[in-house]
Amino acid sequence: MQTPYRFLFTDLRSDQPLDVLPVQGVSLDDYIGKTGRLTGNVPIPNAEIAERARRALVPGRTGVWVERGREIWWGGILWTLRLASNARGFLTAQIQCGGWESYLYRRLLLDSLVAEQVDQFDIARGLLDYAQNTPGGNLGISYDGEPSGVTRDRVFSRYDLPTIGDLIDQLAAVDRGFEWRIASFRDTSGRRVKRLQLGHPIIRTGTAEIVLDHPGTVLTYTWPHDASTLANGWQSRGASINQNQAADSFPLMSERLVADDDLAAGWPRLDGSSDYTTVEQQTTLDAHARADWTAARRPVQIPEVEVLLGDNITPALLGATVRVRIRDLWHPDTLDVRYRVVGLSINPPERGRPETARLYLEAPQ
Repeated sequence: MQTPYRFLFTDLRSDQPLDVLPVQGVSLDDYIGKTGRLTGNVPIPNAEIAERARRALVPGRTGVWVERGREIWWGGILWTLRLASNARGFLTAQIQCGGWESYLYRRLLLDSLVAEQVDQFDIARGLLDYAQNTPGGNLGISYDGEPSGVTRDRVFSRYDLPTIGDLIDQLAAVDRGFEWRIASFRDTSGRRVKRLQLGHPIIRTGTAEIVLDHPGTVLTYTWPHDASTLANGWQSRGASINQNQAADSFPLMSERLVADDDLAAGWPRLDGSSDYTTVEQQTTLDAHARADWTAARRPVQIPEVEVLLGDNITPALLGATVRVRIRDLWHPDTLDVRYRVVGLSINPPERGRPETARLYLEAPQ
């Protein structure tokens, strides 16, 4: 079967096309809350392809767009190239790419920034602006101006040398925080777009419910149950609050949080903690602690279902709700639940292998 996928390589800063090259053995994924990844092999059968690949495949400055038909299914940056030759002399360029988000984890905040009662979405956009307004830093990532309705006070110190990506993660990972990702798509004019997508408290997309049945659409599934990270007691540590170098140093401590209702229901006491060594404000540390405690009380289980790709299974499902119905020996009365899609891993068709996708699910909030 001929693959419907097209791999376009572009100059990272200008997005000008460099070449379209065949990529085999492709694995690509995209997530909410985690940077997506693409791996594959570019065969080098002759001198012409070798010359084209040398020009187009430059780690750190080549962008990658994956198209399926007219739709864009993935976008990111080529970070690693490994040239491999087998015993018969056949050459392959093995590539590893990260989603657009990966760029922000390679950019440092080199100037201190202060925000007082600023909407958390605007703080995130301001951090993106900081990265893109420096010489050589503009990748053309756009955004809208919708507010979250939650204001924050933040002081970001240049002396900590934080990455922009880590700062956005920390800003998002507090009580009443948000989710973020950089989406890739083609707009109505046909232009390739990189868009910062923000959602409070979560990213939601789609309106029509998709039903996935097993047996049926769902080929395989994995349903984890894990209490190894469960905690109903919590406290977080912040930065040192002692300004006297001659005295003992102690960290800022958050409020102590205990789920008394869990203990009353018969659960054992299970404690957890987290560290935020750059946080100096009590309210910010308490917001981190409360978000971590809430997550630890009900650890997120990420079921996985493998499905055949079809018209309604695309990367646009990220953030959408699906209805999963499973009937088997473990679920004789049929499991019928709704989940939000938070990750998607695609296996393009290859010889003897159908086109499938693995969906990573989370109970909708």
